[in-house]
Amino acid sequence: MLRDKEQTIGNLIDKQGVSFISSVDSDGFPHTKAMMPPRKREGIKIFYFSTNTSSMRVAQYLTNPKACIYFCDRRFFRGVMLRGTMEVLKDATSKEMIWHDGDTAYYSKGVTDPDYCVLRFTAQTGRYYANFSSEDFVIE
Repeated sequence: MLRDKEQTIGNLIDKQGVSFISSVDSDGFPHTKAMMPPRKREGIKIFYFSTNTSSMRVAQYLTNPKACIYFCDRRFFRGVMLRGTMEVLKDATSKEMIWHDGDTAYYSKGVTDPDYCVLRFTAQTGRYYANFSSEDFVIE
């Protein structure tokens, strides 16, 4: 089904204005949240998101790094779920790497704001859905 999965899935991801990230709470239940698209991606394996250090999601990832991200193309009713782990990065290099002009609307103290951090997702496996069919795959 997927001839060039990285290109097909990468194109789908790059065209979405919303991404969904999931974490696991202390009782083992999933929590899913809509977010802005990733600020940066390396193929379909590594994704970087910006978020608030004080958020519930960050606390959950620090306790349990298991995570899932999902992208959906509503127009063609296709999507991809990527499963892996999420790291919380607070170092200056990571924060500067994905900082955008205008982010002070969310982080008033700028790139050094202690309430600004980076989520780095590393995918291990995925599931792609299109044309009434799903396909599981491993990410190398």
